Amino acid sequence: MLNLTIPIPNLPGKQDIEIEMKMNGHRQKLRYRVEVIDWTECLVSEDGDRVDCIRELINEYDQDWMIYHIGAPGEDYVPLTFIHKEDWAAQHRWLWGEMTV
Repeated sequence: MLNLTIPIPNLPGKQDIEIEMKMNGHRQKLRYRVEVIDWTECLVSEDGDRVDCIRELINEYDQDWMIYHIGAPGEDYVPLTFIHKEDWAAQHRWLWGEMTV
């Protein structure tokens, strides 16, 4: 799958993003949620494994959303991008030619 990068402000907390796109005459709306997680919000295990922290955040996240991308972690934060599960399913139907115009 090709990627299109759209810069968004790097703000702490949750950012809901809706994108409506038209590609080859087909229109699709996608909902993303970007959360910039401050490492201080994590209950890091004794060995300091941040992967466990990310895994826990993802597992406990709203079940209507699924992880789409884990950004490059910084010293103080990690950006997590989620996609709404309905949009993910619609995107895959569309990619495989099952979606109608």
